[in-house]
Amino acid sequence: MARGGQGLARVAVVVRAGAAPLWWFGVLAAGVGVVPPGLTGRRIGVLAGAALFIVTAVVVAYTRRKRYTERSRSVVKAGKHDVLQDRAVTVRNWRRGHRWWILLAFFAAVLSAFVLPAAGGMALAGAGVGLRLKAAWLGRRERAEDTLLWLRVDWLDQRGGRPAGKTVKGYRGTGVAAGDAAPGGTRRRTAALV
Repeated sequence: MARGGQGLARVAVVVRAGAAPLWWFGVLAAGVGVVPPGLTGRRIGVLAGAALFIVTAVVVAYTRRKRYTERSRSVVKAGKHDVLQDRAVTVRNWRRGHRWWILLAFFAAVLSAFVLPAAGGMALAGAGVGLRLKAAWLGRRERAEDTLLWLRVDWLDQRGGRPAGKTVKGYRGTGVAAGDAAPGGTRRRTAALV
């Protein structure tokens, strides 16, 4: 980067990047998982899956919130030479880095259906919902503080994730109009760009 600038990725976009693939692979695994009756029967499997869906969503949504809060308290303003990474690039990097883990989780969820029908897929979908809830929580913080949260790209792990990991020393901040993602990591509506 020129003159000491660094590449920055949006924290909420990194968090939200896994929500859609986990949700859709979870829904697919749950749909396939309803076919075999399993050891417990479909009714028990679906009820257990519903409970797993809720528990997984809550656990994923609330995990590491303290770390995000601590790092967002000491936000440093982004420099004028810092380069803001596009939302699509951040999402693509995360998904490429985690594709084998997601596929492995999908196959594990499908195989678990022979014991507990649909439960594994519903847990996987719950993880996707949990990530979306966490990103929405970050978006509410960003709106309340009128600051978008960014982190250095080189502080992410090799798979493009862990935005609150031990290597992350702190976040940088910009105004809410910066970048191509709205608070919470969603795509900006074209009307907002005009």
